[in-house]
Order: sequence, then C-alpha cells, then structure tokens
Amino acid sequence: MSQILIAGADVLGRGRADLLIADGVLADPSEVGAHVERIDADGLVALPGLVDLHSHLRQPGREDAETIASGTAAAARGGFTAVLAMANTDPVTDTAEAAEHVAQLGRRDGHAMVVPVGAVSKGLAGEELAELGLMARSAAAVRVFSDDGHCVADARLMRRALEYVRAFGGVIAQHAQDPRLAGPDACCHEGAISGRLGLAGWPAVAEATIVARDVQIAELTRSRLHVCHVSTAETVDVLRWAKNRGIAVTAEVAPHHLLLTTAEVVGYDPVYKVNPPLRPATDVAELRQALADGTIDAVATDHAPHARHDKEHAFAEAAFGMLGLETALAVLLETMVEPGTLDWSGLAMRMSTAPARIAQLADQGRPLTAGEPANLVLVDPQARAVVDRNASSSLSRNNPWHGRDLPDPVVLTFWAGRKTYPL
Repeated sequence: MSQILIAGADVLGRGRADLLIADGVLADPSEVGAHVERIDADGLVALPGLVDLHSHLRQPGREDAETIASGTAAAARGGFTAVLAMANTDPVTDTAEAAEHVAQLGRRDGHAMVVPVGAVSKGLAGEELAELGLMARSAAAVRVFSDDGHCVADARLMRRALEYVRAFGGVIAQHAQDPRLAGPDACCHEGAISGRLGLAGWPAVAEATIVARDVQIAELTRSRLHVCHVSTAETVDVLRWAKNRGIAVTAEVAPHHLLLTTAEVVGYDPVYKVNPPLRPATDVAELRQALADGTIDAVATDHAPHARHDKEHAFAEAAFGMLGLETALAVLLETMVEPGTLDWSGLAMRMSTAPARIAQLADQGRPLTAGEPANLVLVDPQARAVVDRNASSSLSRNNPWHGRDLPDPVVLTFWAGRKTYPL
C-alpha cells in the first residue's frame, strides 16, 4: 500500500493536523506504515481540491490554443482537481458521442477530473434543443448544459430546456447577454470609456434582463438555473430577489471580474477583451460583497485560451477571453482572503464545495477527513511572485496578470491521491 503523510498542515485554517493518503483516499494518520513518504507541511494550509465550473479546454478542434493535457496541467498548477469543460468545441459537445469523447480524453490525458458540459442547443445555434437526455444517460453522465459564448435568447427554448433537465436533476447554465442589447460587436462596458475609445458598448442591462427573465422561468418550471460569469451590480440585485423568493438559482463570478476594471481597456490591449466585459469599480465592489454574503455561490475561472493569431488584433477584432486556471486562487487570496472578507473555510466553500455541489460531483469538494477521496491542495499563504505568461502550463499566452505581483500559493496538488502538481 502506497502512503503519503502530510505532516502538520493547517486544515482549512482551523488548526494543524496530519493527513495520510493511502491508495487514493484519506486514511487515519495513526495507521501510517513504515515506508511512508513524508511531506512537511508546516506553514501550509490544506484545502479540498478546487473545482472549476467553467473552463474552455478547446479540445477537440482547437488544439493550437489548448488541449485537455495542457489545460488540466494548468488546472493542477492552480490547485484544481476537477474542471468542467465547456461545450463550444469543434465539433460542439451537443451529442452523447461528443460528450463521451471529451470524457474519454480527460481520463486518458487529464491531470484533473474532466467533466463535459453539454450544449443546450444544437450547434450552439439557439434554435433546437441538443440531445440533453441522451447526454445525461450516456457514460459521460452530463448534468450541466450551457451554450456559453452564446445566450439562450429564445425564452421558449429556455423554458423547454429547464423543463427537460428537471427530470434528471440537471442544470442549465446561462450566458446572460441579450443579443438585441449587446450584439456580437459589443466589447466594452457601455459608459464614458467605451464612448471615448469608440468601442461598441455592452450595457449592464443586457445581462440583468436575461437573468431576470430566466429566474422567473426557473420558478415556473421548478428547475435549476445557474448564471455564468456574473459581472454587474444589477444582476446581483436580481439574484438576491430570486434567492429570497426561493428560486433554485446559483451563480458564479470569474476572478478577473473581482479585480480588474474597465479602466484596463484604455490602452486597447486585447488581452483585456472578455465577455462579459470588465466593469467599473462600483460593480467590482458589489460582486465581492455578493460573493462574501453567498448571493454569488461560486468562483469559476472562465479560462479561455486563444492562439496568438486569434488574440493579437485590434481590440474590436480580437477574440474574447483570458486565461484563469493558474491564477484564480491567487486572485481570490488578493481580493477576498487577505482583506479578511473570506476565511479559508469560506474560500473552500466557494471554490470547491459549492462548485462540486452545483455540478453534482460526489467525489469532489469533500471534507479532508479519513475515508474521503484524496483530492486536496496545499497552499503557502505567504508566497508571492510576479506572473510570467511564458511560464504558463497553458499553450496560450493571453494572460491578463502578466507582470503583476500576486500571491503564488499552490505548493502541491493531489487528485485521487496522485500528485498532479508539481509533476
């Protein structure tokens, strides 16, 4: 029996304890054998492995930007032991066969658990439901469905999707962007900066009105709605109303929306072009508060790697998206833990436990106690470093944090008892 003893870790900030990994699970530390590998964790905090509800791993179809191997290596570097792979691949993950292929690639190449997200509509076209039931009943056992990158704008289609997934406890994850208020050219928060720069505006109301519609459809259908990458204070208000009403809605926020603001785009650097766009500081403050009080349930990276020939264009023509897997925990330490807004347990809830619950991952987000799967990350709360995009495990380099001094917390990541970072 292989054993690893993690000695003296501070478990979720609650006090020091030993953790024993034996054949992929956590065991009673008193049962340590004679040939154990010992890791001195003095000064390190142990957290359950992080779970990302929202990653773009690009495979199949865009292996020039990312692969499941490279994307999950970046995930392990960031402390993640499970990632949900969004459906906007080529071909789109809109059939049982496509979902099973992504899951198989994950088992073969992954440095973290890879969970395919199914498309809501065929081809992400927003016109006809994809094979929701077949994907759910497939070997991939899909439970989260999203047209991310595209809003399910048709209210009737959204109702049908929510009604359909209710039968097997699925969830519809919405990219909230009214295409009539924020069309495909919209690329900057609508306001003084977008006007001065001559960039097409993306108003906050384009997000909030879709969420307001969808939470009421979720109430009507008695089904589960998840709101992707919340970016505005107006959306937070809608979520608070819906949760107070008892509607089954959850929501995520991306790390970049907790730290960066629309002021970053003044230099027209396309690395800061993301959908939804960066918002003003007033929205950032509201998002932090909503994450702290539980109105926003989880942090999700929206990791969106792009090859150089897709990103290095004039701002308006560049692809949307930025990297996030390796730096998500760093940003949360900077914005929420170091200021005292969240403690370690609160961080674990929003980056591990709640995402695992939303995605229905039984072996993820579990307590660090004997008998549980050995999915965990050891972090150094004092470590910092200047981010270097060229040191990334990702194949892409559209890293918004390049050159910025941030926490560099991840020391070791274990997935199912196997060390996945460092390799």
